[in-house]
Amino acid sequence: MRVSREQMSSNRARILDEAGRLFRERGFEGVTVADVMKAAGMTHGGFYGHFASKDALIAATIAHAMVRHDSGGTDAFASFLDAYLAPRHRDTAASGCPTAALAGLLPAQQSAAQQAMAEGLAAQIERLSSLMPEGSDAERRRAAIGRWSAMVGALILSRAIPDTPLSDEILAETRAWLAEATGSVV
Repeated sequence: MRVSREQMSSNRARILDEAGRLFRERGFEGVTVADVMKAAGMTHGGFYGHFASKDALIAATIAHAMVRHDSGGTDAFASFLDAYLAPRHRDTAASGCPTAALAGLLPAQQSAAQQAMAEGLAAQIERLSSLMPEGSDAERRRAAIGRWSAMVGALILSRAIPDTPLSDEILAETRAWLAEATGSVV
């Protein structure tokens, strides 16, 4: 049975969404192609109509996740900051930030996956640069890189510990520190 281009595109997006969720939840090594296809509601055999290998899936998933999980473009930095450094985001890694969940795993991946992350990070830095207060382009870019690095680091640290009061404190204090540095109100 022949599948339309629209259905192929829809199937591919569903595979990428499920792969992204599973990879953020379990890491790359903890997920098989069969796991992804089952989660997407498809057969394992259909995988190769979309991807040449699991490595190709990983690279495509990172690119897909980085585009889908952005700062919201026109939202103010304070709104993005509040949503990003929130207990809800910390507690939903499977649907949260792909950078915080996957960046540490990328050195062991092929260059296509690393390149997809690099392109996604570059785009995120550009979006955040546009949300920074006045200054030269270089100053706004530096501010975006520093703030994004602090946000991702705080999220990773808050997820790494089972102590909810300390985890909550890491999120709250980083959010307050960044809001103060940006001149925003928390």
